[in-house]
Amino acid sequence: MKHLDLKQIAEYVEANVGTFHKKRLESLENLKLKEILQRKNPYLFRAKNILTAQDLVKSILDAFLQSQEETMFGDFIEGVAIFVCKQINDAKKSTDLVGIDLEFERDDNYYVIEIKSGPNWGNSSQIKKMLDNFAAARAKLKDKNVVAINGCCYGRDNKPHKDEYIKLCGQRFWTFISGDENLYANIIEPFGHKAHEKNETFSIAYAKIINRFTFEFGKDFCDESGEIDWKKLIIFNSGILR
Repeated sequence: MKHLDLKQIAEYVEANVGTFHKKRLESLENLKLKEILQRKNPYLFRAKNILTAQDLVKSILDAFLQSQEETMFGDFIEGVAIFVCKQINDAKKSTDLVGIDLEFERDDNYYVIEIKSGPNWGNSSQIKKMLDNFAAARAKLKDKNVVAINGCCYGRDNKPHKDEYIKLCGQRFWTFISGDENLYANIIEPFGHKAHEKNETFSIAYAKIINRFTFEFGKDFCDESGEIDWKKLIIFNSGILR
């Protein structure tokens, strides 16, 4: 295991966190109201007794953006983990092993790693798929002592040893790939690089789209009195196209 260069990791984070912010802004600017309305559950918002077009638009938009941002930021933080592991362990990004993100050899073990953002990332079928990937890796690397790792960038699992793999979350994962027990905490500071500036730009774009979507929603899904026409909305969302 090589010496950890925290400054180099911080430089990587600061150089690449802008990509997350750029994608976040682009996802907002490319949105279409009716595309979002078709993806969200109108029954849920009706049950919450939302009465104004702006409140409904904001609720739907926020729910959509949260899902988008979690995916985009998950990709970014997984990239940080890959960078650290390459720097410390001479790891390589897998190209021949399906579903495996990283592989490297250390202490007579050959580690194959699937990286996820947090610990609650998958349902039973997705976990089975990961297990199948680990089994295929073992079969292909039958001459090596393969150790399968599910690495999660944040969170906690106090029972890391599973039947067929090891699940390392949060501090355990960052310590495993870096040898530094404090890295998981120390790398959070660079994540805020230019955050205020980027969020201010995002907030301006967000306000514009709320205003535009509210006007559009009112025109298409409110009656003449200004009340939300829930029946018209559910027909648009779920009715059979003829």
